[in-house]
Amino acid sequence: MTTAAERSVPKPVFTDAEAGAKEFPDSLARRYNYFVPKKRKQTHYEDVTVEVQPDPRHYLSQGWLYGFADGRGGYPLEWTALKAWGSDRPVPERFAGSGGQGYEWPAHGWHEFRDPNEEWELTLYRYNSNVVRQLTQNIDAARQSKAFEQWNPNWVQFVARNVGAWMHVDHGLGLYLFANANRRAPTNMHNNAISVNSMHRIRAAQDLALYNLTLTEEIEGFEGDAHVEAWNEDPAWQGVRRTAEQLTGIDDWCEAIFAANIVFEPLVGELFRSNLVQQAAPGNGDFVTPTVVGAGEYDFAERDLRYTKAMFELLTNDKEFAEHNIALMGQWLSTWVPRCISAARTLQPLWSQPDAKPPRFEDGLDRAKNRFSGILAGLGLPNPKELAQ
Repeated sequence: MTTAAERSVPKPVFTDAEAGAKEFPDSLARRYNYFVPKKRKQTHYEDVTVEVQPDPRHYLSQGWLYGFADGRGGYPLEWTALKAWGSDRPVPERFAGSGGQGYEWPAHGWHEFRDPNEEWELTLYRYNSNVVRQLTQNIDAARQSKAFEQWNPNWVQFVARNVGAWMHVDHGLGLYLFANANRRAPTNMHNNAISVNSMHRIRAAQDLALYNLTLTEEIEGFEGDAHVEAWNEDPAWQGVRRTAEQLTGIDDWCEAIFAANIVFEPLVGELFRSNLVQQAAPGNGDFVTPTVVGAGEYDFAERDLRYTKAMFELLTNDKEFAEHNIALMGQWLSTWVPRCISAARTLQPLWSQPDAKPPRFEDGLDRAKNRFSGILAGLGLPNPKELAQ
């Protein structure tokens, strides 16, 4: 009988240094304590969001794990001209064994942001699924009750061209502005809030696209592709199209969020959705379109604007760079307010197209300007002189 020679294989040696080997007071804890919560106790949102994206200024002990071809690593703070407490401190020198203590404070200013909506992956799925479910039920109920047969003929054309055209705004900003800004923002708290904003816009665009397909099936003669011609060629839409395309070309991620949510949406988006479509639809026999458009309006007014104000309030009240940030935001206002006012005024001919007219364009624009002024006041920013245009 031949006995196989025993192979010389190193035997595992356990040193109690492997992950999970040692026990300590928080070994079984379901909450974390490596960050300072906004309130007395940390929330579930903070547990799954704060510090998920590492930062060598904070706890990443050996520098960025990834970088770009030019040598920059991770999330450079210079991707925006705005600054937060501690931004000008150099990145701590990192090497094996250096530890991850960073500076004497627990975080630099960017890490202080908390989304008041407390958005993360689970909340995104729950919210969007609820919106889509409700819209689907509303539209199905309208189909069964033949509600679309009650629409005025001119309103059918208006929805095909103009309500359909807004999907291009939602799709463009969602995909090319907010998704891009999400990648450039320096903390996971910003990333979550901005990426949810991106998904709101993309979902709203899909809502309008699916609604367009439904109307094409339900209404005889409905031109499902009329929105393309309106977006590409209708003079009334070219100001909005030009401004939306300019927004997607902004390189500074903070300027992109500021210009879109603080300036464009109150002066153009809410003007179109609230002061035109939702005001005119009932008088023209349409009680369905306001629910579709209203979902996008709620996304912005009650959720996306809320995190945006919280984000920029920190920067206008920053303990180190408040004056710098306020001055820079003033420059952004001087650039984007005239563009958005011009885009809004270019839309004015749409107010005369429905048979049952909405309130006057100038009244709607005044309401939009007042809304915009209130947002600026909350941020501690003065009204730009360009608002008088």
